[in-house]
Amino acid sequence: MARKMKKKQKNKVQVVKKVTAALPSVPRSETPASTAGETQFAVPKTRYTEGIGRRKVATARVRLYEGQGDFVVNDTLVGEYFQGVRNAAVVYNKPFELTGTKGKFAVTAKIIGSGVSAQLDALVHGLSQALVAHNPEFKIFLKGAGLLTRDDRMKETRKIGMGGKARRKRQSPKR
Repeated sequence: MARKMKKKQKNKVQVVKKVTAALPSVPRSETPASTAGETQFAVPKTRYTEGIGRRKVATARVRLYEGQGDFVVNDTLVGEYFQGVRNAAVVYNKPFELTGTKGKFAVTAKIIGSGVSAQLDALVHGLSQALVAHNPEFKIFLKGAGLLTRDDRMKETRKIGMGGKARRKRQSPKR
């Protein structure tokens, strides 16, 4: 009653390489393709003051340029970047309102890590650090509002034997 096992037939695929003749060079257009799709922002090319802000795993590198200009976060206008966060405009303008410098700076920021809400808090911390680096007299206002203090609350790490979550009860085997 033994059955015969059929052997699997392996199909061999042959790869044939073709040599193509070099095409004549075609002149490219005057404007490169990388700059044609990007939007240009008004950021002065002057000296800047830098500050680094952190919250959870998010890190924001903020540059303040003196003079009029745009508020740009990760190559996007700040209003578009944080449009999913409620009252975001009030939060990221708070350091400028406390110091009376609203509209006097152009800002660029690169933010990496974590979620959008934590990135917003990291941006505010970085803005406050940069404002204090620009003018040390601003420290009194920003420290009083709690914007210079880094919020050190982090996600609790998971533990072994807890069933995949950080605060779940320990698993105990039944057998």
